[in-house]
Amino acid sequence: MTTLLTYNMGVQAFEERDYKTAVERFSSVLEADPGNTNVREYLARAHFHRAALGPAEAECRTILEADPTNEYATLLLARSLERQNRRDEASSVRRMLAALTGDDSHLPSDALR
Repeated sequence: MTTLLTYNMGVQAFEERDYKTAVERFSSVLEADPGNTNVREYLARAHFHRAALGPAEAECRTILEADPTNEYATLLLARSLERQNRRDEASSVRRMLAALTGDDSHLPSDALR
C-alpha cells in the first residue's frame, strides 16, 4: 500500500470518526515520513478524540518543537492538558496561544480577572 493511499484511508477513517483506524493509518504514514506536520496534526487530533491524551500531548509537543508558532497544535496541547486536569500547565500554554494569536479569548479564565 502506498503512503498516499494510507494517508487518504486515514483521513477517511478520521472523517468517519473511526479514530482507532485513523491512528493506525497516520502512524504508518509517519513511519515513512516523520516530518509530515499535516499527518502529525491529524494523528494528534485522532488521539485527542479517542481520549488518548498522553499521546495527543506528545504529538503536539513534537509539532511545536519544529514549529513553535503552530496555533492549532498549541490549542490542542492546551485542551489535552486541561482534560488531564493539568490546569497550571494548560494556563501557561493558553497564555502563549493568546500572545501568539493576539486573541485574548484564549486566555485562561483566571487570567481575565
